[in-house]
Amino acid sequence: MQSAESTSLSRGLEIVSRIARSGLTIYDRIAIGDTTYWLPAPELEAVLDESLRNLDLHGFPLRTRSKVVKSAICGALGYPLPKAFTKAQPRFPGQQFDVYTQKSTNLQIWNEELEPTRRYVLLHVTNSDLVDKVKVATGERLTELDTTGTLTQKYQASFLAGTLQAELVSSVDTANLAPVVSAEPWQPQMRSVDYPKSDTLLSIAALFEPLKRLVGRTFVDRGSTQDRNRAGDLHRLVCAVLELDFEDDGSCPDVKNQLLEIKLQTSPTIDLGLICPNSVDALDIPFVGDRQIRHCDVRYLIVGGVTDGAVVSITSIHLVTGQDFFARFRQFGGRELNKKLQMQLPADFFDS
Repeated sequence: MQSAESTSLSRGLEIVSRIARSGLTIYDRIAIGDTTYWLPAPELEAVLDESLRNLDLHGFPLRTRSKVVKSAICGALGYPLPKAFTKAQPRFPGQQFDVYTQKSTNLQIWNEELEPTRRYVLLHVTNSDLVDKVKVATGERLTELDTTGTLTQKYQASFLAGTLQAELVSSVDTANLAPVVSAEPWQPQMRSVDYPKSDTLLSIAALFEPLKRLVGRTFVDRGSTQDRNRAGDLHRLVCAVLELDFEDDGSCPDVKNQLLEIKLQTSPTIDLGLICPNSVDALDIPFVGDRQIRHCDVRYLIVGGVTDGAVVSITSIHLVTGQDFFARFRQFGGRELNKKLQMQLPADFFDS
């Protein structure tokens, strides 16, 4: 089996080839998830990382450097170089991403809201002004990575477990997703990061059956300050009961193969980040069958747990579509917005 990175690169290069033959420009909008021309984030990252490494930016003034970078990106993605780059939001409207060139982990996004579904292409530059790594993150992902507390815009909801240990809140999938799901078991040897397909995407009711086995399971509690690692341990456990090979690419949803987002609750507040579960915005994955997948089509697994400081014990699970989420879990009112964002990325952000 190919690695996820090599698979993303080969898929991405096929899409780039089609873009190059299409005559599309960077300003021609493409539907998110379009299987012919849309580059999902893993493919976008793989292609740009392969193509832009060792790009030499030494000696260029800032404005010229920006044009050099944008020109190199056009070439990497199969787009013709425009006569002039026009001011647009985002800078590459066709694939809906902005570009930032970073010598440090101090990311500054000025006078714009951080948009949850926009992609942010971050180029790391060495002290000798060579590009040595390209990473792609959504606005939602950037809020999870921020360690400064500067980004305050987020949605939250109240968690009450209720009386059922295993609760199927939504008995059926959304009307958009239902025609392309299957009640049949999938073939083994699939990865959690694989894109969902109509012959392997279980219905929410079928998905609920193996997930019920989570109740009563335990895993090591890494501590209240290790939420990301603790969530990763639960993610691994979910993949085990679903018989999927565990991989984590940091994107939403956690188990991409089954459109499943996981939330561990040892407290009464569900942190939802920048994206409302019932949002009708498109999800950055290829179409499933003929359907563009939206955030409200995602299935949310809310896992109730208790901890003694050493071990987390799973006490309940609740499975619900994004569309029905707030019919079961009460949304907190309001959200704050910081329009001038300055954030410190984790020190190892460009390492992987």
